[in-house]
Amino acid sequence: MHDFWNQVFLSNPLRRYAFVVGAILLGIMIKGFISRIVARLLFAIIRRTGADVDKAAFIKLITAPLETFLLVFVILASIDKLKFPEELNFDIYEVSSTRIVHGLAAAVMICLFIWLLLRLLDFLALLIKQKARTAGDVKEHQLIIFFRDFFKVVLGIIGLLMILSFAFDYDVSKLWTGLGIAGAALALAAKESVENLIASFIIFFDKPFTAGDVVKVGGITGNIEKIGLRSTRIRTDQKTYVTVPNKQMVDSIVDNLTLRTQRKAEIRLELSLLTPPALIDELVSGIKKIVKKNLIDSYSVFLNDITSRAYLVNIDFFTPTISQDDFNELKEQVNLEILSLMEQLKIEVAGANADVRLQNPS
Repeated sequence: MHDFWNQVFLSNPLRRYAFVVGAILLGIMIKGFISRIVARLLFAIIRRTGADVDKAAFIKLITAPLETFLLVFVILASIDKLKFPEELNFDIYEVSSTRIVHGLAAAVMICLFIWLLLRLLDFLALLIKQKARTAGDVKEHQLIIFFRDFFKVVLGIIGLLMILSFAFDYDVSKLWTGLGIAGAALALAAKESVENLIASFIIFFDKPFTAGDVVKVGGITGNIEKIGLRSTRIRTDQKTYVTVPNKQMVDSIVDNLTLRTQRKAEIRLELSLLTPPALIDELVSGIKKIVKKNLIDSYSVFLNDITSRAYLVNIDFFTPTISQDDFNELKEQVNLEILSLMEQLKIEVAGANADVRLQNPS
């Protein structure tokens, strides 16, 4: 029996293969247990900071990549105890198969490690969003999502550079040199993307608008749903979905309707020329009373002009920052009361009694 385990197969005795298989099976059995313990320890450390953390959400985010990372680590550490078989040692374009296998193993470990960091980044973003929601600062959610996506891109680039450096022994400094040579062409090709990326930072730091605001830009009016790395998404009042490059959002004149302090309504009356001046004066006084009693902040009602067709009465008033539906209802109420007053005073609009006469040219 002892001789059986000492038999050599592919440059390794069978007992070493048995050890590797046993270690891998043990790792499969305990990976879930160890990953949950590590997740709970991390959860306990985070809870000590005073953060209100959802334990189930944290474990769900962390357990899966942690289990995979531990299992692959055990597999690679166990296989590393085996001697690379001489029968499988060959060169491909002057690169040995041993080097290729080691490079792939290192690349897998780096990818899993970056995946774990990305999950941690997702959890940190979730934690900050919960704090912002508790503080009532809902508009900061989009800023959190933006920087979460940005740091994910940074982690991806770092992971790629680590794979090139540690897995394939590539001198990263040469890569920077190569990028310096091709930088001009690359900058010209990605000019618009770089400008939009810089504009996104300007938007988030200057904050002319945030997600949830109603804005008017370039003839488009709508609600901002998302501010991305390259563009801003707007849901228009027609329920269409418009994508506007961030550079245009920065360079254009943006009217942030959410930040207005009042809503303005305009009503224009064209009165008949047969209306006596005394009735016009009484109408203007009555309209002032109407607008004054309808929770209106400020107003102006006056006879603006006298033309060959009508007397023009301008009515402008400002309301608090109420919703669009409430504003429309208030304006309708004012219009109906003005019509009732005109009916009471027997004042007609211009052209109400116009006669059309047909005359024979002969």
